[in-house]
Amino acid sequence: MPTTVLDVEQHLLLLELDPPFDKRDVQLARRRMAKRWHPDIAPAGRQFEHERHLKAINEAADQLERLAEGSRGGRVSRNAVRVSAAAARRERAEAGRRAYEAEQRARAAAKDRAENDPFGSRVPDHSVVHRYARCLSYPEWGVGTVAGIYFSADSRGDGEEVQQWARVKFSHGIRTVPAGSMKFVDFSTPDPAEERVERFMLAAQRAMAEGEYELAAQRLIYARDAEPRNVAVLRLMTLAFWQAGNLEAAARSVRDWARVDGSRPAAHRFAARIYEDMGAIDLAEEAAERAASRGPSDAGAWERLGRLRLRLLDREGSLRALRRAAALGSGEAVRELIEQALALEPRSAVSAA
Repeated sequence: MPTTVLDVEQHLLLLELDPPFDKRDVQLARRRMAKRWHPDIAPAGRQFEHERHLKAINEAADQLERLAEGSRGGRVSRNAVRVSAAAARRERAEAGRRAYEAEQRARAAAKDRAENDPFGSRVPDHSVVHRYARCLSYPEWGVGTVAGIYFSADSRGDGEEVQQWARVKFSHGIRTVPAGSMKFVDFSTPDPAEERVERFMLAAQRAMAEGEYELAAQRLIYARDAEPRNVAVLRLMTLAFWQAGNLEAAARSVRDWARVDGSRPAAHRFAARIYEDMGAIDLAEEAAERAASRGPSDAGAWERLGRLRLRLLDREGSLRALRRAAALGSGEAVRELIEQALALEPRSAVSAA
């Protein structure tokens, strides 16, 4: 059996760490990668891939920590990493030579079998090489170029699985991705619309969870272009634009939402709030009226309608809406609004004056 050479450079690539480094640097890198590849944040069906990849990261971090502890001054220099990488490359070259010789022997045997048993197998010997891939765990990274495929170790027959991972260059940088989380991209055929919607919806939800509402809205635009009548996309895009403070874009989104799902009160309820924030009280009152008519048992919708009519000085209309809200069980705030509406002068008296 050949002597196993510790490939420090490969462990550093796995942890996305640059030399020189010490134990503290390794610990920080371990923590950063654990936050990214923890199984609890993995998409459905990808928990096992995240768990295996995190296990490989922890094993690499353990070896690097032991190496740093045994180094002079507790720090591994760049030159030491370079020497270790050279030794590992020589070991891989030797392993490649042995594999090449074994492949040549297998080819010779296959040639002999083809000459003496031409009908033994009709399956052609070919391979397909993929270059572009997408990470299913983080679809917002987009399509990246596969820079290299790596294996954790050779199979020693002791039951340990060989782990495969790749270095993929995305637009924002190079990332270490487990092979099970990659989906190779074939540009000859476009992605199905539902796959694009799911990909951008997941990315938008992650951005909104981090408070990046503008980025989430931009990703949801791509999802809407894939399926313009998807209610879930339009609803989430309206919320993203509204939270980002882009009220005009939120108003356009809620109008698109209302055109697709106008029979339900949710779109009109959002429209009323957005128009009120914009200062368009008349449009807000119309949207609130539509929301109340489509959800007649919603006390909050009638309360909002009455409050907006009160701002428009519509005494009779606000009283009708507020009394309906009070009958449905609204709180003390509705009684105060009713008192304010009763204090208004009727429109007929104002006209006569």
